[in-house]
Amino acid sequence: MSWVNLKIGTRLGLGFTVVLLFLAVVLGMGLVSLANTQSSLDQLVNDNNKKLEAASFMLGHVRDISNAAGMMVLVADEAGKQAQLKRASEARARYAAGRATLEKLVKSEGGKVALARVDAALAGAEPLTNQLFDMALKNMTQEATEHMVGKVAPAIDNTLGQLFGLIEYQTGVAIRANAEAQAQYESARNWMLGLGLLAIFSGAVIAWNITRSITRPIHLAVQVAQTVADGDLSSRIEVASSDETGQLMRALQHMNASLSKVVGEVRGGAESMASATSQIAAGNQNLSSRTEQQASSLEETAASMEELTSTVRQNADNARQANQLALTASGVAVQGGDVVAQVVQTMDAINSSSRKIVDIIGVIDSIAFQTNILALNAAVEAARAGEQGRGFAVVASEVRSLAQRSAEAAKEIKLLIDDSVSKVEQGSQQVDVAGKTMQEIVSSVRRVTDIMGEITAASQEQTSGIEQVNQAIAQMDQVTQQNAALVEQATAAADALQGQAGHLSQAVSVFKLAGGADQLVSRSPAARVAAPATSPALQRAAAPAQAAKPRQTLAAPQPKPQRQNPPALVAQGAEADWQSF
Repeated sequence: MSWVNLKIGTRLGLGFTVVLLFLAVVLGMGLVSLANTQSSLDQLVNDNNKKLEAASFMLGHVRDISNAAGMMVLVADEAGKQAQLKRASEARARYAAGRATLEKLVKSEGGKVALARVDAALAGAEPLTNQLFDMALKNMTQEATEHMVGKVAPAIDNTLGQLFGLIEYQTGVAIRANAEAQAQYESARNWMLGLGLLAIFSGAVIAWNITRSITRPIHLAVQVAQTVADGDLSSRIEVASSDETGQLMRALQHMNASLSKVVGEVRGGAESMASATSQIAAGNQNLSSRTEQQASSLEETAASMEELTSTVRQNADNARQANQLALTASGVAVQGGDVVAQVVQTMDAINSSSRKIVDIIGVIDSIAFQTNILALNAAVEAARAGEQGRGFAVVASEVRSLAQRSAEAAKEIKLLIDDSVSKVEQGSQQVDVAGKTMQEIVSSVRRVTDIMGEITAASQEQTSGIEQVNQAIAQMDQVTQQNAALVEQATAAADALQGQAGHLSQAVSVFKLAGGADQLVSRSPAARVAAPATSPALQRAAAPAQAAKPRQTLAAPQPKPQRQNPPALVAQGAEADWQSF
């Protein structure tokens, strides 16, 4: 993978990682150097200085022993000699303690040899010093002095010389340790300086490379953005990496292409909108004249509707009066039906009474017949009686004649009653027919009454509906007048829109597109505006159809034009849409 294809965060991370590694190495070497220097200083301070201190301590006590020996020779009293002897003993004890400390500290072979030499010199001087102390305690001053000068002093000087040699040796060791520490410091300083310079150089190179890999594409992106801001969309943008700056350049490339496409479409749309606005202005003028015609037609329609309203209102009043008369006739018919029903009942009662009279007359006829038979039998018996039964025979003959006359009268009455019964039956049948007829009349009158009620209600509904239609026509008249004013405003707005379309075309013309896009933009308005060339013929062809079917136009208005192709929709049915409106 190429360095420029890495993400900016990855490159920054790698650069800082390299610099941090260098810093870590420099820090590690510094810590190691400091540790070594600390060790050398610790050895110099805690080891060599202590050795020198112990050697100097031993040297001072050897001198104390030498001074005590000298004072033993010079002091004459016993107390002074004992004090010097005690002084020498204490100095020997302190020397032994210092020597034990130094022996623990000495590790090197040279130090051990130098210490052995000091021990050997002290071992040679110590017996001589003891002899000197014995001579001084015995008051052998002359011998002690000679012994001091001849033997003790050289032995002590030899011991001091060995101690000085030991001190010089430890001083040399300290000097060498200091030189080594200085050398380590200089080496560490040189390494740290070299690595620091290398880290600075590497960091500078990495920073320069990363900065260049970031700022160069950003400068290119700024140039592209400035070019787009100046309106030049014809520049070619090349993407040379896949990092964030490459993604930015790719986004700018996509933005440039999208802007070229949008500007081309906007330029074509602006020219098409200019053509469409001119057609809209012409359509608004036609609509204005047609709206005025429609307003006059609506005024005439309103006057006709007022006349129709008065006629329908008069019909409703007549229907209401007819309904009242029908109700009255229905009541009279119902009363007649009731009277006929009563007549039918009376005729039924007369018929039944006549039948009873017939039965009674039958009984009278039967009685007359039986009386006649009895009178005949009486006449026969009177004839048998002779003279004695003559009066009874006359009576029987009169009774018989009465019976015969009663029978004849009963027959005549029966004939009359039969004739009356038959006529009553015929009257009853006619009354039944009349009752049925009255019922049919009552039902018919009721139906007529119902129909007249429905006609009255329908007339009232027609009256209210025509009044509503009249109100609607009045509202339509107002709306039409308002539409006329709105059409004038729309005409002014169309003119303003046409001017804005011209300004938009001028504003979009600032952008410079590639060669193919310019040709496409120059051709697309002509192709879009070519369609409205046939619009007048289509409008003239569509106008009669819309005028012939105004109700269908109101019931099914034309669909609203879509935003994608406004000129084509205006060409297809501008006047039809305005008539629908």
